[in-house]
Amino acid sequence: MALDGKILRRALERYEEAGRLRSENTRRLRGKIYGRDPRIGELDALLRASVAEAAAVALRGGGDPEKAVAAIQEKNLAYQEERARRIRALGYPEKCIDDAPACPKCNDRGYVGTKPCDCLMQLYREEQRRELSRLLDLQGENFGAFRLRYYSDQPDPKTGRSPRKHMEMVWHSCRHFAETFEPGNANLFLTGAPGLGKTFLSACIAGLVSEKGYSVVYDTAVNVVSYFEDARFGRRGDPEEAEADAKRCLRCDLLILDDLGTEMNTSFSVSTIYEVLNTRLREGKSTVVSSNLGIEEIERRYSPQIASRLAGYYGELKFYGNDIRKQIKAEG
Repeated sequence: MALDGKILRRALERYEEAGRLRSENTRRLRGKIYGRDPRIGELDALLRASVAEAAAVALRGGGDPEKAVAAIQEKNLAYQEERARRIRALGYPEKCIDDAPACPKCNDRGYVGTKPCDCLMQLYREEQRRELSRLLDLQGENFGAFRLRYYSDQPDPKTGRSPRKHMEMVWHSCRHFAETFEPGNANLFLTGAPGLGKTFLSACIAGLVSEKGYSVVYDTAVNVVSYFEDARFGRRGDPEEAEADAKRCLRCDLLILDDLGTEMNTSFSVSTIYEVLNTRLREGKSTVVSSNLGIEEIERRYSPQIASRLAGYYGELKFYGNDIRKQIKAEG
């Protein structure tokens, strides 16, 4: 699983800020409790001193160190019992001012060894959904909200199958792709006329895969080409940020490249699209491409190399029917 560096940095910033706030809240509460019962502060000082005293006795040796340490431990337990009793008497949980980690699994480090802890990954998933929400309606665009009623149930004379039956198969294929997703396991090419649900189902895939913790980048072909253009020529914006965005497109677990064919048709855009698709295939990364163009049109617009990669390494899903957006608008 490849974590998105941009998203991970945001998650780590939130993680560190949450830790700082917890420490600050504990410090303020400790001051409040000490103010109401100064004896609790004295007990905390005695507990700290007893730990240091036990360590000193153990290191010093001589006499009977085990007996001496046992006596210190007994005294320590008495301090703890009195401290807990006094804190409860003030109406607080007895451990409310202890510096205990919020996550005992990683002790608030965010990592267990070199692997991100579940507590950090939760923030990572939240930040990824926030990033995806810039372009997508993740609440409304989900597999359960896909409406087959907008597709005709009348059989097509050429295929003998209705658009509704065909799109039900497309829906199942997209959902299966998302539910069983593993990086590099499969790629999809969604093709068909505008307004038939390609972007909607792409968003459904993005939402479900991102919930599983995989890094997902969803963007239009126009934007992706501009990232590479800005990174190389620095014509607008921050070249370093553009380069980081370009690298995200190459390295994420799943890239969803929407509206292929709407970007300007230049030699640079063609070479960029080829670089993205070819690099991701070579490195075992999964990609979903959506376009109003079919394979033959893509070969004419771009190159045989791009068309052959889509035809040879992508599962093609054709979208049929009448423009859904027009139907929804007509419904009022």
